[in-house]
Amino acid sequence: MAKARRTSGLSHVDDTGKARMVDVGGKPVTSREALARGEIRMSAAALTLIRRGAVAKGDPLQTARLAGIMAAKQTAALIPLCHPLHVSHVSVDLTPTRRGYRIEARVRTAGQTGVEMEALTAVSVAALTIYDMVKAVDNAMVIGDICLIEKKGGRSGHYRRNSKLKTQNSNTVSARNSRLKTQNSNTASTHNSNRLRTRHPDKRDNV
Repeated sequence: MAKARRTSGLSHVDDTGKARMVDVGGKPVTSREALARGEIRMSAAALTLIRRGAVAKGDPLQTARLAGIMAAKQTAALIPLCHPLHVSHVSVDLTPTRRGYRIEARVRTAGQTGVEMEALTAVSVAALTIYDMVKAVDNAMVIGDICLIEKKGGRSGHYRRNSKLKTQNSNTVSARNSRLKTQNSNTASTHNSNRLRTRHPDKRDNV
């Protein structure tokens, strides 16, 4: 008896549930760009050490920036089903925050698939590099909020996280307001109906 075929909707899974590398050979070469962001939070002591340039291993910020750039170029070697891409540009920026650093990576290429994974990998490895260089002082550092902020190019077009979330939130609020309006309307109708019955009882009750 043949096994039932299933469709997952995931491009990296075939109809039998096996992982696969997507064939992008038939897609046109277009300009692609992705921006990813994340952060690393640490203790005040670790932060002070970095900002004073007193970390024993050297400058963790410059090392993290270079590590992120290198990681973006090696993404296909780290993530099994990613396509090897010839990236034309990688930038990694680290911005001080109250509790640590915000990390942003921007990657560009001209290719048949996007560079979201390259940007996300750059942010992740940059954060891990900071952790490695400062863990002797603070091994409770937290890496988090790593996400895709924006992508351009390709069949799916332009995506920007903030606008998408804003639209989703707006739709959620509209749906909630619509439900409340319907509930209030139903409650009012029931209330008015009960009042009418009280004022004008059914004549059959008096027969």
